[in-house]
Amino acid sequence: MIIDIIKVIILGIIQGITEWLPISSTGHMILVDEFLKLEVSKEFLNVFLVVIQFGSILAVITLFFKNLFPYGFNKDKEETKNTFYLWLIIIIGCLPAAIVGFFFDDLITDLFFNSWTVAITLIFYGILFIIIENYRKGKKPTVETTKQITIKTALLIGLFQVLALIPGTSRSGATILGGLILGLDRTIAASYTFYLAVPVMAGASLLKVMKFGFNFTGVEMTLLVIGSIVAYIVSILAIRFLLHYIKKNDFKIFGYYRIILGILIIIYFIFN
Repeated sequence: MIIDIIKVIILGIIQGITEWLPISSTGHMILVDEFLKLEVSKEFLNVFLVVIQFGSILAVITLFFKNLFPYGFNKDKEETKNTFYLWLIIIIGCLPAAIVGFFFDDLITDLFFNSWTVAITLIFYGILFIIIENYRKGKKPTVETTKQITIKTALLIGLFQVLALIPGTSRSGATILGGLILGLDRTIAASYTFYLAVPVMAGASLLKVMKFGFNFTGVEMTLLVIGSIVAYIVSILAIRFLLHYIKKNDFKIFGYYRIILGILIIIYFIFN
């Protein structure tokens, strides 16, 4: 039990960091499980790797509550209207992934939740990050506030988010890439990605729990709670870091990281 708690704390730290940096949290969690085997059933592990994201959701709500809540905080009618519009584009941006995930969740899990898929997608999207950042260099973004994100743009970013159903892609990575391609400022692309995470990750967690059932043992519930708390604390730090970092830097460093990690994974599994 103590060993599993230590492993869960490590997984919570990895989840909190990788969920918000565009380097794939699910991909890292699958890979870490190769070395940190939890003494749990395969069914519970699949639930754990998704439900632990609930802590990360709470981190977004904590940091951006003022932006997401339409009333209070001395908001005037215009600001309240803007908040409702923000929720409109959040919902629209979530619809494609929600629909595809609802109907094909089990198929995607069976086909793609493996280390080889993670390695390939890490490298592929790492290259894309470098290409797109080089293409954007010196160009002024066309969308510099969330109010400028149109319904069409939100839907297109939502289609990019569908790609993140494949492990190793990164939900934040896919939506940030989509935002950059569509002309969003880096900070706005990252912020909008954080907002999209709330309903998407909450829905994914609820779906997994409903399929598994609520018949968690005391040990399983303890592991879920500890993992979620650790993910919550680390997520707050990771979000703050990313928003500060991209004010003066681009995303290419994450692209290089993805490529190097993907290559190391391939080498590891070739020789093992």
